[in-house]
Amino acid sequence: MPDTPVPDTPAPESSAAPRVRLLALLAALILAADVVTKVVGVAALQGREPVELLGGLVYLQLVRNPGAAFSLATGYTWVLTLIAVAVVVVIIRVARKLRSTGWAIALGLILGGALGNLADRLFRAPGPLQGHVVDLVSPFAPDGRVFPVFNLADSAIVCGGILLVLLALTGRELDGTRTPSKEQRTADE
Repeated sequence: MPDTPVPDTPAPESSAAPRVRLLALLAALILAADVVTKVVGVAALQGREPVELLGGLVYLQLVRNPGAAFSLATGYTWVLTLIAVAVVVVIIRVARKLRSTGWAIALGLILGGALGNLADRLFRAPGPLQGHVVDLVSPFAPDGRVFPVFNLADSAIVCGGILLVLLALTGRELDGTRTPSKEQRTADE
């Protein structure tokens, strides 16, 4: 009697897959929100004086930044572009090992922010690999006099970086395991 074929059953989902989807969804949301805020910001703020909000706590102001945070490396826009590409590639490669929700959120924030600023560097004037990043938010004073002018992508990168530091300090690993603290290891011995 011939063997009867067994219907294909889907392979069990890898435990990394839900975290990778979370990372990708968060990155896509951050990228979309960043693009929308920059398009709206450029349209509303081009040629305008800074707009004061919350009694001067925040100013909305259009700044085109060729450099990194604090306007560092303004002559090296192409290097910053390559660094952003490297960050994106590393996060995508690391995602295969991802089993931690916290790490997925942190990396999703960083990836979305990196892609948002990378899009500016690739597609905005003065040209590919040299585009200036659109910054819109100036806390406490206009023109970044008190704190650098930033955008949503920058905020996502900073928040993701802070979360990564907290995860590392609490011993939470990319693969979902937890490294015992020095005190716990000493007590176990």
